[in-house]
Parts: sequence; C-alpha cells; structure tokens
Amino acid sequence: MKKIFILFILILILIIPQLGCDSQSNNNTGIEKTSFHFDTICKITIYSMEGLEDKSEEQQKEEALALITDAFKLCDRYEGILSTTRKGSDIYNINNAEGQPVKVSDETVEVIEKGIEYGQISDGNFDITIGAASRLWDFHQTDDEGEKTGKIPDEKDLNEAVNHVDYRNIKIEGNMVSLTDPLTELDLGGIAKGYIADKIADYLQDEGVTSAIISLGGNIVTLGEKGLSLTEGQGEAFSVGIADPTSETGQLLGIVPCEDKTVVTSGTYERYIEADGRTYHHVLNPDTGYQFETDLLSVTVIADRGKSADCDALSTICLSLGEEKGLEFIRSVEGVQAVFVNCDGDISLSSDDVDFQR
Repeated sequence: MKKIFILFILILILIIPQLGCDSQSNNNTGIEKTSFHFDTICKITIYSMEGLEDKSEEQQKEEALALITDAFKLCDRYEGILSTTRKGSDIYNINNAEGQPVKVSDETVEVIEKGIEYGQISDGNFDITIGAASRLWDFHQTDDEGEKTGKIPDEKDLNEAVNHVDYRNIKIEGNMVSLTDPLTELDLGGIAKGYIADKIADYLQDEGVTSAIISLGGNIVTLGEKGLSLTEGQGEAFSVGIADPTSETGQLLGIVPCEDKTVVTSGTYERYIEADGRTYHHVLNPDTGYQFETDLLSVTVIADRGKSADCDALSTICLSLGEEKGLEFIRSVEGVQAVFVNCDGDISLSSDDVDFQR
C-alpha cells in the first residue's frame, strides 16, 4: 500500500504544476515528455518558446518536443559524470582511485564544492562522503505484494563505514579530485538532482524557452510564468502542489504559486525499508550510518530559480535537525522559505511571508 501511495504522490507532484494553473483564461497544457533518470521519474513541460510565431501548430509541437529530448540527453550526460554506480563516471572513478587524484569535469568540481559548503554549514549533518555507509542500505527491495522490505546492514559494517565519512577528506586542486582516505566514498544523491534541474532550466532558457516546468522527482523548477500558448509566454504563476505525507489517498497540503522558482521536497516517507517491525528511511546520520531520529515527515524548501541544488541540501539538513532546530536553521538562511510537516501532520512555516495556499 505504501508503495502505491508514494507512486500516486509522485504522479500528483508531476501533474499538479499544470492542473493547478488551468483556468478559463489559461488552459495551455503545454508540450511534455517523461523519462527516467537518477532513479526517479522525470518530466519536462514547455509552455512557450521564442521563434515559433511563423510556424504551424504541428511544427511548434515538434520543435518543443525536440528541445525536451535534447534536455533529457543533457540529463544523461550529467548522470554519466555524477552517478555513484555508473562505471566510468567522475564519481565512480574518484571512489575507485584508492586515493589517487582523478581529473574530472568542471561541473563535477562545482557540485563537490557545493557539497563541501553544505557540509560546513551543517556541521557535518550533510556529508557527501556518506557513500561507504549509504551503499550498505538497499531502499529498493519489495516483497511480492509491493511492500517495502529490506535487510538492515550489519552493525559492524556500518561502524566501519562511518569511520571513513568526512567531507574534509576531499581534496580539490583545479580539476583534480582525490580522497585523502582511500576508503572514503562520495555520494552526491543529496544534491546532484537539484544541480541538474538548475542546469536544465538554464539550457532551456538559452534555447529560447520562456515558460516551462522541470520536474526531477522531488525537485521542481519553474521557468518564467505559465505561458498562454506556445508563442505567448506571459500568463500567470504556476501552482506547484506539495504532497501531504500523512495521506494515503494522495491529498495535497496545498500549493505554492511559482514564477522563476524552485521547489524541493525531501521526506522520510519517500525512500525507506521496513524490517523488524520498524521503518528505516534514507536520511542517514554520517556519525552512525543509521537514520537520523527526526520528528519531521517532510520539508519543502522554496527559493528563486538557480537555487535548486541549495534547496536540495537545505531540505535534507532540516530533516536531520528536526522541527525546532530545523526551523531555527532555515530562518537563518537568506532567500529561502520552507514548509515543514511533522509526524503528527502539523504544518509549520518558516515565516509569515511564505506564499503557501491550502
């Protein structure tokens, strides 16, 4: 049942940005395409773009679809350099270099530096060297009925793994990256999707797109406002839905009106296993290798477009801190807003200025 619930919520997250904006004055459904990357469903919808005014409706659709296809090819490229498991990626090469320097792309350096920054900001709660511990957990196992199942890692193995978790083990010199502890392993899962979502939005804008939504799982970026048609980019704000993590029927907490914004949700209900009568979520404590004890079910962070990688990290940090400390922390960060949902289903906003509509 939980698996079905999560799939339903994911579908809602993908479609609400469109449905929430439809009205009698703006029924443009856009040109969309769905793909699978980063172990999640990804969807890109273009609502308007430049250079289509003198073309037929069919040509307009073809050009929009071709551009979305190119955007997904860009997703492939980023996955090819940032994936932990894909052999030959920059991250795979670093993790298997036994501490020797590895030449990587500019983008890889940028993401790693962003991860180090949030390791420092969070006092190590967010640590991109969690790989040795995170690979011991398998959050994809299910039984014959689709229920989440899994085996808890051996305690000795986790204790050994966390001895090698420390973002300060990363050494960067130009485009050369090395790990001072050969047993340290990078895992950019907590930040890479946000970074890629930002890059896809930039790419679409550079190609003349004036209105679009990029959805990479829980990372959503809106480009402009919802266009009136493929040739008219001025419309109204997108409405991005935030899922209610306590609902088994796909209810929403509410919506966030968005124009050139990013909305990122992290939750303990997203990836988990059930074993020994307990639920083990995917947000791991770098000190123990086990889950953070938190009183939060989900955290949604909202910021201007271009900050999706930051929101990715910030939402995870807030989950790790719990409601009280998480709210205190997010209120200290400029330019972001947040919606917290605790284990009782209660909602807390980071400020009275959060544009959250129930």
